[in-house]
Amino acid sequence: MRVWIYIVFVGLLAIGNRCYAQGETMQIIRSKDTLPDREINPLAPAKAAFFSAVVPGLGQVYNKKYWKVPLVYGAIGASIYYYTLNNTRYQAFRNAYKDRLAGIPNEEYAYLDNARLIQAQQFYQRNRDLSLLCAIGFYVLNIIDANVDAHLGQFNVNDNLSFKPEIYSNGLNYKPSMGVALNFRFK
Repeated sequence: MRVWIYIVFVGLLAIGNRCYAQGETMQIIRSKDTLPDREINPLAPAKAAFFSAVVPGLGQVYNKKYWKVPLVYGAIGASIYYYTLNNTRYQAFRNAYKDRLAGIPNEEYAYLDNARLIQAQQFYQRNRDLSLLCAIGFYVLNIIDANVDAHLGQFNVNDNLSFKPEIYSNGLNYKPSMGVALNFRFK
């Protein structure tokens, strides 16, 4: 078995040397592609993520997805609005409870007892913390979206990649069968 491998290998080397010994030049035939090749910038996703980290929405502008900018600012802005609203109400109930413990009368929350003031503080504190988590989550989602969108913007989508369903006849009983073909054409 080894002898045959050596014979085939030496034979291929001899044929290769013979082609070059005759001094012939080989021409490489390349097909013309209808679509021009695009330059792929490997740093574009990192740049888009950096821009979104510095200024939310700037990565979406860099990716030319302008329609996403109002969504980014709406989500982060609404979260910050509810954070400030819940923090203001939390501080109001907290100050009312502290004033009541110090013996200072507070007419605004005089109808609530101590247990209700504590319950209101806990409610608004929890909502404040959740609003802060939502704002941070939307900020991180903004960065991830810019990065993924920049990656997908460089994805090759042309006719060389195709996916189409086919109907073909079965070789045994000649009945039509459904199938899916995934075709790759390399240049």
